Amino acid sequence: MQKSPTRRSVTAGLALGALAAPGLRIAPAWAQAKSVKMAMIAPLSGPWARQGQLLRQGAEMAIDEINQKGGIEKLGGAKFELVVADAGDSTEKAKNAAQRLLSDQPDLIGGFGSWLSSFTLAVTEVTERAQMPWLTLSYSDAITNRGFKFIFQTSPTADWQAAETLPTALKLAEAATGKRPKTIGIIQDNTASPVSFGKQLREGGGLDKVGLKPVVDQIFTPPLSDATPLVDKVRSAKPDFLLLLTSAMPDCKLVLEKLEEFKLAKGKIPLVGNGAPFGSPELLKTIGPELLEGMLFSVANWPLKGQEEFIERFRKRTGEPFATQDALCGYGHTWILKEALERAGAADKLKVAEAIRTMNLTTGPAALSFPGPIKFDEKGRRQEVPMVFAQWQKGVPVTVYPEDRAVAKPFWPSV
Repeated sequence: MQKSPTRRSVTAGLALGALAAPGLRIAPAWAQAKSVKMAMIAPLSGPWARQGQLLRQGAEMAIDEINQKGGIEKLGGAKFELVVADAGDSTEKAKNAAQRLLSDQPDLIGGFGSWLSSFTLAVTEVTERAQMPWLTLSYSDAITNRGFKFIFQTSPTADWQAAETLPTALKLAEAATGKRPKTIGIIQDNTASPVSFGKQLREGGGLDKVGLKPVVDQIFTPPLSDATPLVDKVRSAKPDFLLLLTSAMPDCKLVLEKLEEFKLAKGKIPLVGNGAPFGSPELLKTIGPELLEGMLFSVANWPLKGQEEFIERFRKRTGEPFATQDALCGYGHTWILKEALERAGAADKLKVAEAIRTMNLTTGPAALSFPGPIKFDEKGRRQEVPMVFAQWQKGVPVTVYPEDRAVAKPFWPSV
């Protein structure tokens, strides 16, 4: 049975205001000091729960900072309150969570999350009807291809990432080895973002454009119970490198462990992934640094040069070994909504949505949380977003591309 949405109240509000009689002058002051509610819907149970937890950690850090600095200035110092709902492990549960949340909390000014693209597609059917602005880090192009007016996608789309991932990976390989890979293996799940990514490679000419021949091309339905059939084909075909498009950390773990069992890990076949699960702290805990060393992955957002102070504060606060895309986006989305409220000057979801549509942030906590400015096109897609690559080096996934924001130099694993 799906759990009811839970609340994390950051402030108790002003109790005296609740006692004010109608018509007395104290009422407007009470109205100004009420907390402002924003929503987060993300998987907090099931195979994607860890990503939801990291997303929430980033949001709660931002909430506390905003409230400690005086709350929403244009709303009389009103405090932020985060209302959380569990998307669970299916699109049906995610949609039900959104419906209950919006029914129970009619005064929400906006929200963010859903994490998995399939969940975001379902959740935003609900938020769009409610005309509630929704920020998401999900990748699928379908999210912003539906003509919706209240969805804002802070990540570059899966199609764009697919178009940029392989050329960038090949450039890194050639720079490091002097040789350009010619064959590729693909292992992919059938959730929305990997499907969108894979479609661009196969049907959009992505593989042909970069001159890669697919010698392994496998698609599975998560959760993966046994990676043996997938990896056995890799062992037989021996591609120059392996592209992993898996959306859940446990599936990634199974594939990596099977590669190790078949003696294909540790540089035998270079690995390139796409998405935040490839930088999950749990991979380090369950697999260890040796197996991960050298693994590259493209990602919408990752700790960049210039974010060192934020990263250190996050680590001290949470005890996490490093920050990920999820923590950065939870933090950044919260600050985007805060900036929108300041511009709107009212706890009104329609005015907040319009403020997001017209913003162009290049400084401040929201802008610092993402590569590129915070501005959106008519579809709700963020503009001028660079390709980001991270690589596991000595037990930490560090940003290695783009060069001007990188914190380490990349290398191409070899035998």
